[in-house]
Amino acid sequence: MKGVILAGGSGTRLHPLTKVTSKQLLPVYDKPMIYYPLTTLILAGVKHVLVITRPEDAPSFKALLGNGSEFGISISYAEQEKPAGLAQAPLIAEDFLNGEGFCLILGDNFLYGSGLGRKLQNLNSVEGATVFAYKVNDPTQYGVVELDSNGKPISIEEKPKSPKTDLAIPGLYFFDKEIVDICRALKPSPRGELEITDAIKEYMSRGKLSVEVLPIGTAWLDMGSFESLLEAGEFVHIVQARQGVLIGDPITAMRTRNSSK
Repeated sequence: MKGVILAGGSGTRLHPLTKVTSKQLLPVYDKPMIYYPLTTLILAGVKHVLVITRPEDAPSFKALLGNGSEFGISISYAEQEKPAGLAQAPLIAEDFLNGEGFCLILGDNFLYGSGLGRKLQNLNSVEGATVFAYKVNDPTQYGVVELDSNGKPISIEEKPKSPKTDLAIPGLYFFDKEIVDICRALKPSPRGELEITDAIKEYMSRGKLSVEVLPIGTAWLDMGSFESLLEAGEFVHIVQARQGVLIGDPITAMRTRNSSK
């Protein structure tokens, strides 16, 4: 299975830190931010990863991650010349995907929970699209999904002023091969970007969208603000200190994945 990490963007919410470096290279306790989404992909069974970065940040990412052999995977790189929305990622990754489905994760997303890796591995041959839902206190800041009594998605809104539910969609998505054509047909939103929410809506209109509600006990942070960056670092520190486990470590994740086979 293939995976794509979108690690572009200017990280304006974290200025002035991100004036001199990529957001995804900032430390989250004892590891660079990008280690956390990379670990999620490894636990999901991904063996081939494409990291999409700004052109000026590419050398730093390559110096940090190399070709992935240190982690038992292969890593390649592509550049996002100008941020134009999350749905630009499948278009940039088209050659890498070569007509296959894949898992897309945002470079500032932190996910941690018991059994999460096994759950994600079950989605490695998804038909259509699968996204996740996570209860939040302030859904106005996220893409929000509404489910019917059977757990079927019936509406999706991007940062609604009056949310219909408290279920936010984290930045982790599983798509089949149709995603490239879907994203190519999208029109820019009023803010001039290709919205991943619109691509997900297209799958929903085709009856090919599944939503997995993340269970209580799963931690999700987007690490895109000073508050969430601090919270993620504190979470990692506390769990590692009290449980003696490494969170967000790609080598440990690979050993865990191999031992579960």
